[in-house]
Amino acid sequence: MDETLATKLLDDLRDGKISELLVKKEDFLLFRSVLVKRSDFKHFRGVAQHGGHVIYHYLEKPRN
Repeated sequence: MDETLATKLLDDLRDGKISELLVKKEDFLLFRSVLVKRSDFKHFRGVAQHGGHVIYHYLEKPRN
């Protein structure tokens, strides 16, 4: 995964083109560096999975 792909996947999740996004352990650090720079960062919720993977969902209302 590169920054361009991470941005596209986050946009697809935000736009409802995909309902969830699985980020593998080996891609997490790069993915998160792209995610935290976004103005809508607090709309994304990640749930850690066994083995270090994370599943992200987009929330209509930002988390606190």
